[in-house]
Amino acid sequence: MDIRRLARGTVEWSRIERVVQTLADRYDRECVRVEFLEADNWLSTPCVIDDEWFVKIVSRQNALVHAVLTTGRNVGAFSSGTEGFFDRFDTPREMVEHEYEATERMREIGVNAPRPIDAFEVNGLGVLVLEYLPEFESLDDVSDAVIADRAAELFEMLSSLHEHGLAHGDLRAENILLSDGEFYFIDATSVHDDRADETTAYDLACALAVLEPRIGPRKAVDAATTAYPPSTLLSARAFLDFVRLRPDHEFDSTTLRSELEKAADLSGG
Repeated sequence: MDIRRLARGTVEWSRIERVVQTLADRYDRECVRVEFLEADNWLSTPCVIDDEWFVKIVSRQNALVHAVLTTGRNVGAFSSGTEGFFDRFDTPREMVEHEYEATERMREIGVNAPRPIDAFEVNGLGVLVLEYLPEFESLDDVSDAVIADRAAELFEMLSSLHEHGLAHGDLRAENILLSDGEFYFIDATSVHDDRADETTAYDLACALAVLEPRIGPRKAVDAATTAYPPSTLLSARAFLDFVRLRPDHEFDSTTLRSELEKAADLSGG
């Protein structure tokens, strides 16, 4: 069995049926059509309802895995010279309520994210309901040419979060979508509100790690300089080794660090 499937666990069909029936009742429908998604996801069972709602079903096992991952991330942050800044959740309900609120806040400041519709608990399961984007590509599937052309746009979106005191906390290719010509952020995690400098630098390091293999370190850094000052670019260096250790990022940290230093020097940082 795939390790992610094992870690995620399996939600009993009877409990899923109860979630689906609850959704039908909450939205005054006699029945609904459910399509389960084969997503490489540790933290939920995702499905689509009536081609209208994207639903995440979060179990206690998912919450436990999230707590373990959060501990590992905080250890990684410590290895980068700062205290951990990732928040953990103790229950499935807390997980879905956080993502609902984070998505809502992103939309309030003008950053594209699927519209949050509902977050509730059924029989110990957290249920998050979001707008379903019927046609989208994750950044993994977007061409290198499009990414190179629009990289500055991604950094502008990210800097908008940071300017409003927010952070993503889990920026990777799977969490950046392109739908109807627009980029969207999804799956923001929770980070401490009072650690803006560190969380900004970490988000920036993650974004650079996503783009470097696709468009090269120089173009990635050049795009970042359109939205961030030299001091923030240099701060991102401290997190590159931590990000490189994560299984969802593969990039040349040495060359990327060098380009960040060059860009800061040229800007007088």
